[in-house]
Amino acid sequence: MQDIRSRLAVVKPTRWVRFGLVSAIFFAWVAWLGNWWVALLWFLLVDIYLLGYIPFTWWKKSKNAAVRSVMGWVDAIIYALILVYFIFAFVGQNYQIPSSSLEKTLLTGDYLWVNKMIYGPRVPMTPVHFPLVHNKMPLTGTDSYLDSPSLEYHRLKGLRNVESGDIVVFNFPAGDTVTTRYEETPEYYDLLVKRYGREFIAAHPEQFGRIKYRPVDRRQNFVKRCVGLPGERIAIIADTIYINGKPQAMPEHVQFNYMVASSRVFDQEMLHDLGITPGDVTPVDFNAQQRAALSPWLEGATTSPYIYALPLTQEMITRLTEMGYVDGIFKMNNVYRTTGADINLFPEGISDNWTLADYGGGDGLLIPAKGLTIKLTPAAWATYNRCIRNYEGHNDAYLGEDGRVYIDGKPQDSYTFAMDYYFMMGDNRDMSQDSRFWGFVPEDHIVGSPMMVLISFDKDRSIFNGGIRWNRILRDANPDK
Repeated sequence: MQDIRSRLAVVKPTRWVRFGLVSAIFFAWVAWLGNWWVALLWFLLVDIYLLGYIPFTWWKKSKNAAVRSVMGWVDAIIYALILVYFIFAFVGQNYQIPSSSLEKTLLTGDYLWVNKMIYGPRVPMTPVHFPLVHNKMPLTGTDSYLDSPSLEYHRLKGLRNVESGDIVVFNFPAGDTVTTRYEETPEYYDLLVKRYGREFIAAHPEQFGRIKYRPVDRRQNFVKRCVGLPGERIAIIADTIYINGKPQAMPEHVQFNYMVASSRVFDQEMLHDLGITPGDVTPVDFNAQQRAALSPWLEGATTSPYIYALPLTQEMITRLTEMGYVDGIFKMNNVYRTTGADINLFPEGISDNWTLADYGGGDGLLIPAKGLTIKLTPAAWATYNRCIRNYEGHNDAYLGEDGRVYIDGKPQDSYTFAMDYYFMMGDNRDMSQDSRFWGFVPEDHIVGSPMMVLISFDKDRSIFNGGIRWNRILRDANPDK
């Protein structure tokens, strides 16, 4: 005790002030965290700021100038990484839009600031990870995290719950099992299994890479719009979303796939002026017989020299028409309705007659909610088995040959959900890999909501020729909300 008193006696007043501020912030964080065992780390702060028993700054007393210089940089970098770790884990982080699923609300090349505090940040489930990367280290491609230790899902108190119409960043639910060579492509593991078979994938690592399980918070990040909340029934009828039987307003920038007959070439400058991504535009080379077959839907199919398939908003259609680029136009999913062209929709076995434009059946698809109890019929199992098995931890649950569902080894007639779930869709409706394909998003996969566009780059143009979208810098990332 005498030694402690002597050490405290020489602490400068300014250091006492810094210690007080840091302690106040630390205990506020512990209270928010709701785990008072973490408060024991305060004694480490006492030693760092006041007592100095642990020689964290031994290098400052070194006679070697090089050691002092190098360790000064190491010390600054470690402090910066710790700060970044806490900001990214509990406040927010940057996120890049990799695809066009939310165009024209969010654009490919947008860099967003994602607010994690709005819904309450998750306590990291894989707490030991490198803070500046998601799940793979650059260059080496090795995991950027350790599987152990791992923590159970716990979300801190946020400002509000997820609301209908929110744009939400979340971990890809179907990304729990991945093949390392396909992880960052639309070909997720379940699709590959349907196409090639589980055994074939496992036997050909040179083609697919390693099969790997990703923890929840290390799964790929997706960004979509929440269109269905826990406990609601969702249906889509002629492209309009119905919640509990009531039609919902379309987002301002929603777009669908169209086929356009034109007497004019869709050149790069025209597409840029309209805000159309050139990579989304497909010139269609039909022969005379195919054009004749298309003519009942597309006026000008047999006479116009150019036919294009592309996603368009209603504003783009109006502008294209006013500019004289439209000889004929039709929405492509109108044909899907008559041909049943959509495949692999969720849930498998239930959605055989559904399409992207008409989805959910007559009663709508019930979105699971915490505390909601359902009867475990074969149809319910087809719809909710992934929630029960993959998301809520009943890995051994199965549908028996007797038509009954077995959970934890016992037959069950009903099931009560332990989490809330959400239905997510892209505004680029016909070019979005979303809940219509892979199902519900569990609450423990929710990351946050984009708050603003930090900066935006157009990959189709050079930096000095419109490559930076200056008009999007610090722009609201959810203008329709």
